[in-house]
Amino acid sequence: MNSMVDTALRAALPDAQAFREAMAQVASATHIVTTLGPAGRSGLTATAVSSVSVSPPTMLVCVEAASRTLAAIEESGIFCINTLAAADHELATVFSGRRGLTGEERFAAGEWGELSTGAPALASALASFDCRVAAVHRVTTHRILIGKVVAIGGGGSGPGLVYRHRRFGGF
Repeated sequence: MNSMVDTALRAALPDAQAFREAMAQVASATHIVTTLGPAGRSGLTATAVSSVSVSPPTMLVCVEAASRTLAAIEESGIFCINTLAAADHELATVFSGRRGLTGEERFAAGEWGELSTGAPALASALASFDCRVAAVHRVTTHRILIGKVVAIGGGGSGPGLVYRHRRFGGF
């Protein structure tokens, strides 16, 4: 692209705050993404999660590059995406970091087991997708993790937990 067109495109982009405000309008399912690494269990709350393929079963999750959990996932090569029921709103808050807990402290809440990889699986999850890392893509401030699903679990029921307007709610 020539520099004049490139400059015009950059000037037309919305600023970060406007983008955050627009994204707050988007309702998203809420998940806890977990891993088990040499330093123990780690996890975070995520809304940027999606299926990629049914055959073979593949998922993706977007994680902030500075996340300790991301570092643990990259080191261990495993993660589990736990889709939350509305009743698990406090867990979502704990794993978001809003309670000031980190690492193993976060797992004091909830009932945790494991599926195939050893990454923590939440017993009350509507669904748990146990994954091995297939690829990691760097995109600005985040990493897109592509995971090959090796096991599926989840025994929860009821409405799912959704995040919108910076709040959790059940639908």
